[in-house]
Amino acid sequence: MPETGGVREVKSAARTMEVLELLAARGDRPARLQELADTLKVPRSSMYALLQTLIARGWVRTDVTGSLYGIGIRALLTGTSYLDSDPRVRAVRPYLDEASDALGETIHLGRLDGHDVAYLATRESHEYLRTISRVGRRLPAHVGALGKALLAERPDEELPEGPYEAATPNTHTSRESLAADLAGVRERGYSVDREEGVPGIVGFGFALRYASPAQDAISCSVPVARLTPEREERIVAVMREIRTKVETTIPAGGGAVHWR
Repeated sequence: MPETGGVREVKSAARTMEVLELLAARGDRPARLQELADTLKVPRSSMYALLQTLIARGWVRTDVTGSLYGIGIRALLTGTSYLDSDPRVRAVRPYLDEASDALGETIHLGRLDGHDVAYLATRESHEYLRTISRVGRRLPAHVGALGKALLAERPDEELPEGPYEAATPNTHTSRESLAADLAGVRERGYSVDREEGVPGIVGFGFALRYASPAQDAISCSVPVARLTPEREERIVAVMREIRTKVETTIPAGGGAVHWR
């Protein structure tokens, strides 16, 4: 059984987290009891009892037949509390608004979480309105501008071996290819995602260096159809300026609690 800080892992707590993380990762695809039991290698009866406990407390929801399970509203409330309690997220939000007003494109704030980037805040493009918020969603770090900006702040030795999952034909799927891209990120001072995460979308990512190594980054995403060399130059200039303002507002250390 794994240990954390010399303390043995609590098996029931770990199993609860595994269920919640699995349901959250499925998004709008509810799971059946047997699927959950098989995936987590838990006896069906034990899984059923755990699900009923989580349903009673609002962490899991079920349909009218009681056969489908999804993430519950308590997960939303807890996630909102995380965002509201983070002083860095609060400090960066006004600058996301400033970048959005200046560029009219989609602006993101993301945080590295293991090998993924979690979206903490988004300002959507003035040109269209998305019906699904990206806040709280995760993307493999090798796929997009946010993740590559943050990976470039770390030595290549920390990169997973690969092969990596491809989101589009342009996604880096090998460690060597990604490492070569990250060398360019370090030289330029920002990352570029040319349809690597989403077809038709180019992203520009900028690590926020108020922590070392950087944990957070901002990005601007723009459709290929609207991206000219002059537009790209403007986006980079504005996002550089926004990064400087954020880092000036939140100095190294940022006065925040240093969570593990």
